[in-house]
This record gives sequence, structure tokens and C-alpha cells, in this order.
Amino acid sequence: MSAAQGELLTVDGVVAGYGAAEQILKGTSLKVAPGEIVSIIGPNGAGKSTLLKTIAGLVQARDGTIRLKGGDVTRENALGRAKAGIGFVPQERNVFGAMTVAENLEISGFQEPGKVGARAEELYARYPMLAEKRKALARTLSGGQRQILAMAMGLMNAPALLLLDEPTAGLSPKAADELFDAIVALNKGGLPILMVEQHALEALQISTRGYVLVSGRNSREGAGPALATDPEIRRLFLGG
Repeated sequence: MSAAQGELLTVDGVVAGYGAAEQILKGTSLKVAPGEIVSIIGPNGAGKSTLLKTIAGLVQARDGTIRLKGGDVTRENALGRAKAGIGFVPQERNVFGAMTVAENLEISGFQEPGKVGARAEELYARYPMLAEKRKALARTLSGGQRQILAMAMGLMNAPALLLLDEPTAGLSPKAADELFDAIVALNKGGLPILMVEQHALEALQISTRGYVLVSGRNSREGAGPALATDPEIRRLFLGG
């Protein structure tokens, strides 16, 4: 597949793991088209976060291909993927607690230092809370505020695609709803998003499409809202 056929990201038959003999992803495939929110759901240990890390270049694919905007990035490292247009927000340790909000944003704009100030101001305008707390240490923020900061850090290099790993993990229901609203707003502004999310029902409901991953392999895929209402999917992954 190529960008000309409508795909922004194409992952085809990827095999990956953390140790020499460990194989977590066993031929996983997916695609993200411009303008989409795509969610990956599945049981614990299915390889969902490993898949995001492999796309981001933090885990090396042993087989298969990863293409972004029609270009093969399979052998690029994490920095190369970032330069190609992939932004990644990890689940844990995604902000620098001993640095201020402003410093976190500044250090994240490493690709184009000359645009750091302008991009930070754009993000302050989008997320007024960050502007109000720009001099506060990141460790003093609430869980929801830290996740907004982490997402803003992922936006500092103006990515073509944003990867979110469990963005609502550990958040209160209210904070999780607010973060989902922020994700939808970003997407409506034109940013494609690929995310792994523990609140599978809520994630599928805001997603264009979804993938079900089981034991490192594709199990199901389809329109997000349709998967959210599928009785078998609800029984297996959404609690009935």
C-alpha cells in the first residue's frame, strides 16, 4: 500500500519482541488513514503497547514493514521516526517532574528549535491550564493535567501522526472524559491518532476504526462504533 491509496501509516506483518527469543508481535498489521482516530484494544499481554513502541521505533521489528506517508521507516530508529512525523506519548514517565511546564514543552521541541516559542504559545492558547501553570513543576500537576502536558509535549514537533499509549490510565472518570474530549478536538483539527486505551468502549466510540489484538495477532477489525456494540467484543473485552 502507498500514501496514494489513502494510508498515512501502514504496518504489515510486523514481528517484534524484547529479548532474542521473545516474540510478542506475531505478524501484526494495521493502517491509519489521514483524519482517522484508530484504537487498538485487546486483553492484557496482547502486545498493544509493544505495537505502538515498535511503530515509534523504540522496539525494533524483526520482520514485516512499517511505512509512513508512503516511505519505508522500518529500519529507522526512534529519532528517525520522529523526524519522519511520528509523535509518541508513552503511558508512564511521560513528563519531567522536576522541570516546569514551560521547560517540558521547550525540551520537547528539539527538531525545530527556532519554532519552539511559537508552538508553545499555540499550545498555551489551546490548553489554557498549561499557560496558567507554565512556571509550575510538572510533578505538582494533577493526573489529568500531566496527561494534557504529555500530549502537548508530543505535539511540539508538529507530528503527522500521534501515538497515545493508555492516555487515560489512572485518571478519574471526569479527567478521562476531559482527555477524550481533548483527543477528539485534536483529531477534528486534522491530526490522525493511533491509540491503545484501557477504556475500550469509550475509545471505540470516538474512533473511526478499531483493531482487536490477541496474543500478538490481529483478531478483529472494523468501524469503532460497530465494534463497541458487537456482543462478542463486549463480552470478551468490555465486561459484558
